[in-house]
Amino acid sequence: MVSFAKRMDGIKASDIRALLALAARPEIISFAGGLPAPELFPVQQMKAAYDAVMDENGSVALQYGQTEGWLPLRQQIADRLAVKNDIHTDPANILITAGSQQGLDFVGKLFLNPGDVVVMESPSYLGAINAFRQYEPNFVEVPTDENGMIMEELDKVLANTPNVKLIYVIPDFQNPSGRTWPLERRKQFMEIINKYEVPCVEDNPYGDLRFKGEFLPALKSMDPKELIIYFGTFSKILSPGVRVGWTVTSAAINEKLNLIAQASVLQPSTINCMAVSKYLDMFDVDAHVATILPVYKHRCELMMNTIRETFPAEAKFTDPDGGLFTWVELPERINTRELAAIALEKGVAFVPGDGFYPDGKTKNCMRLNYSCSTDEKLVEGVKRLAAVIKEALG
Repeated sequence: MVSFAKRMDGIKASDIRALLALAARPEIISFAGGLPAPELFPVQQMKAAYDAVMDENGSVALQYGQTEGWLPLRQQIADRLAVKNDIHTDPANILITAGSQQGLDFVGKLFLNPGDVVVMESPSYLGAINAFRQYEPNFVEVPTDENGMIMEELDKVLANTPNVKLIYVIPDFQNPSGRTWPLERRKQFMEIINKYEVPCVEDNPYGDLRFKGEFLPALKSMDPKELIIYFGTFSKILSPGVRVGWTVTSAAINEKLNLIAQASVLQPSTINCMAVSKYLDMFDVDAHVATILPVYKHRCELMMNTIRETFPAEAKFTDPDGGLFTWVELPERINTRELAAIALEKGVAFVPGDGFYPDGKTKNCMRLNYSCSTDEKLVEGVKRLAAVIKEALG
């Protein structure tokens, strides 16, 4: 009989993956995925970048490379972080990963023993919960409000919880809630973690996708003790398919992450790293982002307006300034996992909220994605969902 490791008991299939399989049916209007709009991908520009790499340096592109990733790309990332995020780092402290998800796995492997504590926002990104869960930690959830994590509650948690090894946060356009921390709350957070000296992952996959308001400084830009492990990615602004993300850490942490990467994957894809680097040489990525933002802003506002017009008054929802998601909270008597099955029968898909809580006990929330629907489908899908909710409320 095959015997699996005990850690497999805690590893479950992703709700989103299962829902995406169901929502792939052509008659389903899906708000379930966290997908960027494919019609906005720079297909011809990326083709030109890959062609140039193969024409100019194909033998290198097809060969093994450095564990850290293609050095010119790491330098470009460092340069862009300095300008866009006020993060100043040496390329030697950047590790290229297969999207942010691989970075989460590496960090979990680096810091967590069974029984250690991970502190997270409540709710938080289910991909991070799943990545950390395989290392058998205990999760402690910090309450949130419309401005994200409540810092007084975080202080209480850190003061009274032994063996906290890691904090995980998404301060910009959080997945799933769409909320963004204001500047004062960011400063409070840094004061707290500097007091307790707990390492923290700042996951920022959506930071470039701000279509309202002013950019806010990254936590990493306020990090004199080098406690912040910053994650970035090209998935949401360029292409998720190339699987190019990165970590920015202290030299000491980066050295350990490199050892994990060597044992795990040897290196990131050489050709993909070189192609992204060539794209950045040949084209203006910020000009490309500028073409994305009006589309996402329009779709977000259309979803918000349609929700206001059609959802019952009992439904509460976030109104994000960027990113890909809004978060809906219904009365506690509503179980959105049960609601999701009914909604699928009516031709609309969403992600139930319980998977975004480590304890899975909050059943009355849902995440909706607005980035990947046409106007017609977006409006029709929200109307279908509103009818399902109203019927459930009675």
